[in-house]
Amino acid sequence: MSPSGRPWSLRLMFLLGMASEGINCPSRCSCQYLEVNCTGQRLQEFPVDIPLDTRQLILAANNVSYLPAVELSFLADLVYLDCRKNLLGNDLDFTFIGVAKLVYLDLSFNNLTQVTFSTFSHLLSLVVLKISDNPNLVAIEKDAFANNTWLRHLDVSRTGLTFLDTSTVRDLPSLRLLGLSDNLWHCNCSFLDFITWMMESNVHFPDADNITCYSPAGLRALRMPAAEAQLHFSCLTQLHKQDYVFLCLVGFCIFLAGTTAAWLAGVCAVIYEAHASKGEEEEEEEEEEE
Repeated sequence: MSPSGRPWSLRLMFLLGMASEGINCPSRCSCQYLEVNCTGQRLQEFPVDIPLDTRQLILAANNVSYLPAVELSFLADLVYLDCRKNLLGNDLDFTFIGVAKLVYLDLSFNNLTQVTFSTFSHLLSLVVLKISDNPNLVAIEKDAFANNTWLRHLDVSRTGLTFLDTSTVRDLPSLRLLGLSDNLWHCNCSFLDFITWMMESNVHFPDADNITCYSPAGLRALRMPAAEAQLHFSCLTQLHKQDYVFLCLVGFCIFLAGTTAAWLAGVCAVIYEAHASKGEEEEEEEEEEE
């Protein structure tokens, strides 16, 4: 107990409350200890005067179209960033270079178009990444998450993705949950490896009933287990045009080699017969002379 009769824990909470009242807080945002919440304030730009010791920043449901890398880098202790339901899009490369401690990042419901290696490569501590509900997101580079080895929860549901390279997610050692539903998956032979990985991995796929093929038309709305069976049959047992061309070339080469070998054998046989006949004639001449 303190001299004033209050427990030290209550006194500490009181002092923290006093401190939080004295810190700067962005306009139209609310600030608590280590947290800044600007949800639904119709902000057009990244807010200024964010306390430098902020750990949690919530910018959800605004009209922010750009995240300034320099301003973000001042928030070196940031671990939680929620930017869902904004207008972020196009180039986010090197945006998060100064917030290496970030653990949680939500960029869902924005206008992202692609994810490259440089987009999240500096987020070495990232555990949760949500980039779902970005309908214009059509490409994720093969090595986009190569540095995010702690990534445990990844959500790319409801985007414009038609293809995802297997190594992009297979090589994430900590991955436990992967959202893939309601995308425009193109289930061709190139996608078979990814579907097979899905069937064999220990990763959990939420809303699995809605992870279906969008194209080609013959496989539309087909769930991945059924799609895998059909693709195994069509890709691994049936021949395509290039396969027929290859077989024709092989057959022609075999035919040419066989014809050449037969011709050489015939020539050798003729030469042998001629040589043998000549030898017999010489022997007969010698006998007659005797």
